[in-house]
Amino acid sequence: MNTLFDKIWDSHVVRMVEDGPTQLYIDRLYCHEVTSPQAFEGLRERGLTCFRPQQIFCMPDHNTPTHDQDKPIADPVSKTQVDALARNAAEFGLTHFGMMHPRNGIIHVVGPELGLSLPGMTIVCGDSHTSTHGAMGAVAFGIGTSEVEMVLASQCILQSKPKSMRIRIEGALGKGVTAKDVALYLMAQLTTSGATGYFVEYAGSVVRDMTMEGRLTLCNLSIEMGARGGFIAPDETTFAYLKGREYAPKGEEWEKAVADWRTLRSGDDAVFDRELVFNAADIEPRITYGTNPGMGIGISEAIPAVNTIPEAGQASFLKSLNYMRLQPEEKLLGKPVDYVFLGACTNGRIEDFRAFVSVVKGHHKADGITAWLVPGSWKVDGQIRAEGLDKILAEAGFEVRQPGCSACLAMNDDKIPAGCLAVSTSNRNFEGRQGPGSRTILASPYTAAAAAITGVITDPRQFL
Repeated sequence: MNTLFDKIWDSHVVRMVEDGPTQLYIDRLYCHEVTSPQAFEGLRERGLTCFRPQQIFCMPDHNTPTHDQDKPIADPVSKTQVDALARNAAEFGLTHFGMMHPRNGIIHVVGPELGLSLPGMTIVCGDSHTSTHGAMGAVAFGIGTSEVEMVLASQCILQSKPKSMRIRIEGALGKGVTAKDVALYLMAQLTTSGATGYFVEYAGSVVRDMTMEGRLTLCNLSIEMGARGGFIAPDETTFAYLKGREYAPKGEEWEKAVADWRTLRSGDDAVFDRELVFNAADIEPRITYGTNPGMGIGISEAIPAVNTIPEAGQASFLKSLNYMRLQPEEKLLGKPVDYVFLGACTNGRIEDFRAFVSVVKGHHKADGITAWLVPGSWKVDGQIRAEGLDKILAEAGFEVRQPGCSACLAMNDDKIPAGCLAVSTSNRNFEGRQGPGSRTILASPYTAAAAAITGVITDPRQFL
């Protein structure tokens, strides 16, 4: 029997190209301001319109400032890109959720929360972390700008079919261990290229027990293992999350949709190209120490010794440590921190803010810490205020900023200064990713919160 990936992929095949790629139908295209301008210009030059505009949704997120969004954007490059997206969406008749629009936010947060991303769909965006939407039981993946143009014009894309991999995580997670820690653990086990060429289905008791927010975090980070994407078969958790959301089916259409979605699972005898099983008991809160997301350790562990690294990788290992100003065999507990960032399409949802608050409540932000707490959407911002989390955060010395990608990447005002060390809930710790010369340690909201109130890298379990 076919895998779930086969079922979704095969049902969207328009045409097979002999000795070439597959023409794949795309149900949903998301466009943001960074990877779409040249695609729209390409349509103009060829005199084309969008084939199915109702299936395309646009919103700025990368360049949006996280303060004073009601005022003109000060940075000229950011303003040009954000304004261009608004003009292009208007010209081509596309739905556009601009800055300050109640449905605006990070595109990978907004899609699921509005019910735009649904089980069984094929979803693309000019952004590598499109894999996030796989948590809904969709085949979702990032594409390049020329491919964005292809989908705008035809609602199809040419793609070679990836191989299938199933990763099962069995058991129960320990105290303070989140979906982010699971993803960081998998990256360390597989390395950042261990899933290259595969589409990953996550399964096992740990995944079944995850909330939707946790699943979105896990799928978000699939790309960091080299995978083309990652997804989870839809179940009762998925249906409960989607029911009543703005763009989800309603009434009889809802009942029909759920009946269809229940069939979206890999058969008991499905054959994957590769299968891996991991034990939840082996996972503790995780942090990274290097300059790719696979360079991670349990928070109580030390950075590996040089002789434990394969010889071919030792030079890059030492280069990473030199950039991070760290040493082999060093422990990171107690290491002073300058910045803490909560947010991004990885950890900018309401559950992430609840986790952060659960640690900082009754404490106060450490002196010398700059903390940026950035909701992933205006909807999340509203939930934070409705639940009174903003008041608890204010009492602890924190401020909630306005939605956007923020300090995940240095495309807006929220840049970590050169040399400063940030504990970040985002997805990448590449050299300069959060600002030229910045140093990034990836962690969960719990671990970020513990650093924010102690001023140093701290095991969050003592506050839970």
